[in-house]
Amino acid sequence: MALDGLTLNFIKEEIAAAAVGCRIEKVHQPSREELVLVLRGRNGAHKLLLSARANSPKIHFTAFPPENPAKPPMLCMLLRKHLTNAMLTAVRQEGLERALFLDFDATNEIGEPVKLTLCIEIMAQYSNIILINEQGNILDAVKRVDSETSSVRQILPGMLYKMPPKQNKPDLTDISADGIAQAISDIPNKAASNALLGCVQGVSPIVCREIVSRAIGEDKRTEFLSNAELNTIAAETQKLKTVEPQPCAVIDAGGKPLDFSFFPITQYGDNVRIKYYETFSELLDDFYYEKDRIERTKQNSSELQKLVSNLIQRTARKLDLQSKELEDCADREQLKINAELIAANIYQLQKGAPFYEVYNYYTNENIRINANPALTPNENSQRYYKEYRKAKTAEQMLTTLIANGEEELAYLDTVADALSRAETTAQIAEIKHELAHTGYLKNKQKPGIKAPKPLAPMEYESSDGFMILVGRNNEQNDRLSLKTAAKNDIWLHTQKFPGSHTIIVTEGEEIPESTLVEAAIIAAYHSRARQSSGVPVDYTQVRNLKKPQGAKPGKVIYHVYNTLYVTPDRDLVNKLSK
Repeated sequence: MALDGLTLNFIKEEIAAAAVGCRIEKVHQPSREELVLVLRGRNGAHKLLLSARANSPKIHFTAFPPENPAKPPMLCMLLRKHLTNAMLTAVRQEGLERALFLDFDATNEIGEPVKLTLCIEIMAQYSNIILINEQGNILDAVKRVDSETSSVRQILPGMLYKMPPKQNKPDLTDISADGIAQAISDIPNKAASNALLGCVQGVSPIVCREIVSRAIGEDKRTEFLSNAELNTIAAETQKLKTVEPQPCAVIDAGGKPLDFSFFPITQYGDNVRIKYYETFSELLDDFYYEKDRIERTKQNSSELQKLVSNLIQRTARKLDLQSKELEDCADREQLKINAELIAANIYQLQKGAPFYEVYNYYTNENIRINANPALTPNENSQRYYKEYRKAKTAEQMLTTLIANGEEELAYLDTVADALSRAETTAQIAEIKHELAHTGYLKNKQKPGIKAPKPLAPMEYESSDGFMILVGRNNEQNDRLSLKTAAKNDIWLHTQKFPGSHTIIVTEGEEIPESTLVEAAIIAAYHSRARQSSGVPVDYTQVRNLKKPQGAKPGKVIYHVYNTLYVTPDRDLVNKLSK
């Protein structure tokens, strides 16, 4: 999943074609390592996303801009000061280096024209976004790097910007076919694709594997490659210089994106599906959407996630201890039998004996019962009766406690699921309010300040024109299913997976099968089973739902239902979204 130099070159051309000549209207910093530049020109506005995250460094136009914080960070304010109303004049890349330079014509505080450059370096954990003035000095960066962090290259305000150290391998555009063949043969004890990756700059692992697959089929080790095979691999590599870009992603059987490339991938055969896109921005937007969403949620709700995780662990530990105590109560009937047998044989038992040998008329055999020598036989019998009654009472209490604990654990699991799917601070705030309302969190709302208005449920429209509503959290699920929905509306929910309540608004009409399937896909997508396939989704009329007395938010029961098996589809969900 590497954004290689050749793909970055195609993205450079895409950005230049659409945005050169546009001016920066707004600058946003949704998270510590992300920037969004709103560029406006004659052809409308473009949102350019730059990310320096270690697991998803990239630059592309986005249709899903992240939510911005209430208060912009200091770096965002600096970028606004220097770049607002600046015009993008060029997009540069040195060879196939994984770094793009966005050149701007701007004005300083006194209105004088200045030239500024915004550089994005795409190098995994060393990725960065750096603002540079026309003298080549760094104004600031998303990640400041001092001498303690790196002895090789520092990134600090005022320092002269220097390119990252070059890799010790030639650029794809500068090396000949003979040079490629020779370079591969000079690398011993490696698979051919790994050797190609190590000797040519600008290509990613999936591209190298695809080249070898197309050239010779099997990814042989270099020492077993013939001259003919080396030349075939080199010739196939040379074709990349003139390849017609086709943005595409490799999708597994479960619908999960595995990798992406700039030309068709054939190495996996029929085991995967290849999805093509109009632009590289659409490809990267789609490919990284789920990963970025999860990462942003972690950043925005880390404290709440930690709280919920601790609550789940504590409840699970308590359940484990109670279950073990319940197991200890399993032999309570034997305590009763011991008491009865001692009482039945009390005439022949003596005080001071450490045990009693008695006849067990339940099993028709003699057994030995431990006794307290300090007690009389009658007192030992009463002791066993007392332990029996204690075990019986404990079993009754533990059974109730375990049932309550399991319900609590299931509820906390739904909270964790809703939190993992929350995308905005407003959604996270509602989950926080829910935890305060259910007693898991102290309500810190100041008196006299009104609580924010509850969010509306998510809205979709089926291809048949029926409205589909989806709850965002447990309290909204209750409102949606038990108050908003009509009795003849259709309710859907994933079976045995935490997820959102989903309602098809029927308005008295009969629901076609296609709408039911689409609503089931939406319900599965808004659940923990989002990345699964063949997800069971129950559906029933709202009139069949019941809320148990004292049940946690989001908990309903139903006995009359049908089940559909569907695979979540984000493209369909986005298409149906209102």
